[in-house]
Amino acid sequence: MDINVLGTGFLAVLQPMTLLLAFLGCLIGTMVGMLPGLGPVSAVAILFPLTTYLDPATGIIVLASIYYGAMYGGSTSAILLNIPGEVSSVPAAMEGYKLKLKGKAGAALSMAAITSFIAGIAGTIGIMIIGPSLAGLALEFGPPERLGLIAFALTAIIGVSGAKVSKALAMGALGMILASVGLDQSSGTERLTFGSSELLQGLDIVPVMMGLFGLAEVILTLTRPAPSMESGKIGSLIPSRSEFSRGTMAGVRGTASGFSLGLLPGMLPSVTAFLSYASERRRSERKGGKEFGNGAIEGVAGPEASNNAAAMAGFVPLFSLGIPTGPTMALILAALLVYGVVPGPQMFTTQAPLTATIIASFLVANVILIILNLPMVGVWVRLARVPYAILAPIIASFCILGAYLTRNSFLDVWVCIAFGLIGWGMAKWNLPVAPLVMGFILGPMLELALRQSMAMSATFFMERPIFIAFFALAIISLIASGRLRRTGAAVADSD
Repeated sequence: MDINVLGTGFLAVLQPMTLLLAFLGCLIGTMVGMLPGLGPVSAVAILFPLTTYLDPATGIIVLASIYYGAMYGGSTSAILLNIPGEVSSVPAAMEGYKLKLKGKAGAALSMAAITSFIAGIAGTIGIMIIGPSLAGLALEFGPPERLGLIAFALTAIIGVSGAKVSKALAMGALGMILASVGLDQSSGTERLTFGSSELLQGLDIVPVMMGLFGLAEVILTLTRPAPSMESGKIGSLIPSRSEFSRGTMAGVRGTASGFSLGLLPGMLPSVTAFLSYASERRRSERKGGKEFGNGAIEGVAGPEASNNAAAMAGFVPLFSLGIPTGPTMALILAALLVYGVVPGPQMFTTQAPLTATIIASFLVANVILIILNLPMVGVWVRLARVPYAILAPIIASFCILGAYLTRNSFLDVWVCIAFGLIGWGMAKWNLPVAPLVMGFILGPMLELALRQSMAMSATFFMERPIFIAFFALAIISLIASGRLRRTGAAVADSD
């Protein structure tokens, strides 16, 4: 990216009001991320309506700040209270809480913050380097190539959803069906409106996501046993020389693996965090180490760096190709579309000033987070101890209000409530949410690309090598995920 354009982006971000909004985004994101069950997706979904009144650049800056803050908040509650705020913070709970019991919670928190900062800065630089090149490649994509890419993205998400392939496919198909409600894009005919004039506009992404991730998590958390809140000393925030050295190196390894894997559809931050944890554990055991399971600083630093690097990497295919790599990126995509910004190659060409401003905000937000969070550890502990029975009505009210304000429609309120119950039911019956979300987001894109491809040539699938390659990858992804699941089940049965 041109240095002059990037400099303009920094000038825009460093305006007092923009800095204040970025600070508030980090602060609120961290607060929400600390709460049980409410991770980055829920934080972005709940607070997204509040950003729709901002200009596109500022709105995305605030959403990105909320995202990073929630990622950090999840690791804080994991280390201090053994309550992972999100799935990617589970490794931090496994090792960080053991460190806390040894009086080393401060060191664990510091290393989580330091390695997250390293990963965030490295990831931002990666976006600047890789994004324009990938956007240049995307300029050569026609409808068939885009169709193949979307199909691969959908199957990749299905492959890592943790559910049976049949269940994941069914949820992806359901998401596409729900996205088709309203008027047909080409013919203008009504689809699944059941005679309702209000449904002609279709289902809006905001109430759907707020129901699935906001209300559903509130219901789930209220129906679970209350987590224990043991007390303990935080200890010094300054890690020892050995802890700093081992943690930093684990963070560097986690950053490299997380960013590389995060470029691929389906490689969510939670997946890369667990891969990093497994890698660090094997590395330690090969050297005869016995810290893992008893409080290993590498088990905190590596996964935390990996999930933050993967979170940053997700912006590369989103900006360059318009393809989200997971639910949170799908929400960011929805926000861009609401603001009238269509992600794709133009993000690094005609939309370069906007993209430069957003990238500059990533660097600023990472600096804000490391300055903000360590001094406020005590505040976060007290926040996490607030009874959820008090917080739940507040969160639910935000969801309902946000759903209504999207289009000033009571229909969206009922949609939010309905999807809250659907999300709760899916969790109870172990049905994956990610394929449904991706189907809802990518379904219209898939339909449009298919229609355009068929209009170009009825035999396009035999004539476009890039489409054939993506389609082959999609099939391989489904087959591989099915085999991996069967292998995992066989191993579990043998145990």
